[in-house]
Amino acid sequence: MSIMAGAPVRGVAMAGHNRISTQALTSVARAAAGEALGVPAHDVRAEWSDDEGLLALSLVTPVGIPPLTAVLRDPTRVAGFGGAIWDRAVAAKAEILNRVTELTGAQLSRVDIRISGATVRGGGRVH
Repeated sequence: MSIMAGAPVRGVAMAGHNRISTQALTSVARAAAGEALGVPAHDVRAEWSDDEGLLALSLVTPVGIPPLTAVLRDPTRVAGFGGAIWDRAVAAKAEILNRVTELTGAQLSRVDIRISGATVRGGGRVH
């Protein structure tokens, strides 16, 4: 025997709790960082800490770069990857913070990124 509840009424708050596990938050953060920095999500390490009631996200990740021989032939390839590594990491902080907040509703205070290496990629990011 199964019990079926009626469909929730749109716009009406339902009693109960919604929780997002640390594992789910971590998966979203890794995916957002991978997307922002041009690397697979499984290459990104993410850790959470409490920052006066908000969540602080620390990431350790490689960054995708163009082949250096291609950059020697055509220096504009760097722009196709989003610019210099430093500039990309700075821009990625806001992008990751906004994406994680948008997808999970979690209140993040900051995102810290440590670049651990470089992964050579053939093409640039497509916007």
